[in-house]
Amino acid sequence: MADTADMAPSKTNSSRRASAANGGARRSRASRANPDDLEAQVAQLQSDLKSITHTLTRMGETQVDNVRSAAKSQAKTLVDRGQSALDDAQDEFGAIEKQIKDTIREKPLTAVAGAIALGFVLAVVTR
Repeated sequence: MADTADMAPSKTNSSRRASAANGGARRSRASRANPDDLEAQVAQLQSDLKSITHTLTRMGETQVDNVRSAAKSQAKTLVDRGQSALDDAQDEFGAIEKQIKDTIREKPLTAVAGAIALGFVLAVVTR
């Protein structure tokens, strides 16, 4: 009586031969393909590529619009912050100017003496 190990190699060899024969038949059919089928497949591929290109273009335009909107929003925020900082600085300088004017009105001789001293210091420094 034969054991299973003796039978196994013959089964694998026969299945390999059958699959090789099937593959050879497939290759010969592919090489004999109808030119009209190939042209139809090429036309379908071109159509698919145009569709993919159109889709990618739309996606790109959508992303550009999203980025543009985000940039505009960010720019508006920065302009608002800048305007707020400018308004605060103008208010601060206005307060300082008012304080200086009040001081000059209260003590005019001290202000004149301070101006003369400042002028003298600037004259000495610039020589």
